[in-house]
Amino acid sequence: MHAKAGALALLAALDVRTGQVFASTPATTGIGPFMALMGQLMSQQPYASAPRVFVIMDNGSDHRGQAAIDRLRNAHPNAIMIHTPVHAPWLNQAEIIFSIVQKKVISPNDFTSTSHLAATLLAFTDRYN
Repeated sequence: MHAKAGALALLAALDVRTGQVFASTPATTGIGPFMALMGQLMSQQPYASAPRVFVIMDNGSDHRGQAAIDRLRNAHPNAIMIHTPVHAPWLNQAEIIFSIVQKKVISPNDFTSTSHLAATLLAFTDRYN
């Protein structure tokens, strides 16, 4: 997402059982921001003590392949990463959140700064939850 003063990422996780969204707005994407979001989620109950937490992922570059599966499992042994088929983003329910954000939050794109955009995105997540 772009603001007049730069770009910003929106990372989100959706608990399909409760509908709760976990979000972060790092300056970039990558393994570090992805693992930070997973740490935010997996440190909370009921995920921290659940015997298994199925994490359904698309095939984004920062969380695809066996290395990503191993990295998540090493950090959170009860997390089981499952990837949707390539070119099938509609199977990932978190995409619904991104669609709503695109239509209701960031269009038109008239943010004065990335901090303004980040605050708006996180406020939307709070209202949504």
